[in-house]
Amino acid sequence: MTSSKSAAAIASAPSPAVRGRGPRRSVLFFAFAFAVIADPASSVAYAIEAALRALHGDLALLLPTMSLVIGLVVVVTANYWQLVRRFPKGGGAAAAAGRAFGARWTFLPIGALVVDFVLTIGISIAASASAVIALFPGLAPLRIPLALVLLLIVAGLTWFGHGGRLLFAVMTVAFVVISVAVLVLGFTSPHATGHAAATTDPGRSAMLAVVLAFPVAMALATGIEAPSTAIAQLGQLDDTHRRRFGRGTLALLLVIVGGLTLALTALAVRLHIGIPGADSTQIADIAHAAAGPGWLYGAFQLTSSLLLLAAASSSFQAGPGLLKALSGTAERPGVLPPVLGRINRHHTPYWSVVVYLAAAALIIIAAAGQEQELVLFYAVAVFVSFLVGLLAMARFATRENTTGLAWVNGLAAVAVAFTLAVNLLRGWPMLSLAATLLIAGGLYLRWTRAGRPTGIQDVEARAEAD
Repeated sequence: MTSSKSAAAIASAPSPAVRGRGPRRSVLFFAFAFAVIADPASSVAYAIEAALRALHGDLALLLPTMSLVIGLVVVVTANYWQLVRRFPKGGGAAAAAGRAFGARWTFLPIGALVVDFVLTIGISIAASASAVIALFPGLAPLRIPLALVLLLIVAGLTWFGHGGRLLFAVMTVAFVVISVAVLVLGFTSPHATGHAAATTDPGRSAMLAVVLAFPVAMALATGIEAPSTAIAQLGQLDDTHRRRFGRGTLALLLVIVGGLTLALTALAVRLHIGIPGADSTQIADIAHAAAGPGWLYGAFQLTSSLLLLAAASSSFQAGPGLLKALSGTAERPGVLPPVLGRINRHHTPYWSVVVYLAAAALIIIAAAGQEQELVLFYAVAVFVSFLVGLLAMARFATRENTTGLAWVNGLAAVAVAFTLAVNLLRGWPMLSLAATLLIAGGLYLRWTRAGRPTGIQDVEARAEAD
């Protein structure tokens, strides 16, 4: 799901115990990693269903499609593994682009992240409302008001800074534990099975269907860049340990998100769980078929809803934090108006929060509170950032004469570009690309008018460190 500031309260002050060996560092890693993973883990709630809808309900092709998705997630994760090694103080794709191609290229991944944060908030809130409605169907007529109330609650908690987000790691762990329980029960002693047909169109080309469907489910890849930027929060660690934290988090992310995705997909196929009804979601139907209507199903819906709210809160911190960093300080000229950098006593840039609140509310209303309407737009902006990061790493590898790495990064960039192109060919996702380019262009113009202040490549790292 996007860069995350969810570990900032956990990793706030230098400590000799953390600098040394011992259990304190292990606790810090656990808290940091599971807080950051909250964002991508929450994508499981809607990515599998998005793929099934793109396949027109063809369960026979769902597992191959999600396997291809996980394969590309591995490729993108490998690139961020390299980014963490090269930029242990944080910065992500923006730092890589600025140093590989020049400062002006920094604004393309920044523009992509601004759009991605808005979409993360919107889709996470909408999906959280859907999880609640699946548990309490009587709330279905109130879908939009419910989503807007949840949005206001999350935005309101943002006012108090990072203190309200210390439970992110716990929410992630709770969701994983409950999901594993549902999976075990579903594979060994399911409560019921669905009635979806194995295939809906046996005469069509399976390969073509999978190739056209998997880009929609690449919403699962959002949040992969989070560790590469969030490590800037770990000021109490040296570069070596920040690399270890970042890479360890990426590995854990891949295991948890990839494992849950493929296991839930396999269970959906096994239990014949197809496209859900209007007042449910696919993972809710999977959990209901596996566990029945009892406490485990309720716990699954509750933890998934809270995890989605945590993902939205993560972007409500990271997005305004990025705008604050772009607004500059008295010592450093900024790109955006200073009003966006004004903070309260909890260090929250409240006017920037209002900007994201208004933008997220707008897209929730436009999508009628349906997260599946927003999934089509979701994987576009962040894939622009992925593409720029891959091209930057390929440029570094070429300069350093590491031919093998240059080829790997180049082929990965081709795969990401293909995914982006297929999503754009659907039509409406062009709006995400247009918004990304407009924001990037606007920021570049303001940067030029401000006299091209230095250090723009490190804006993401500053946003996280603040």
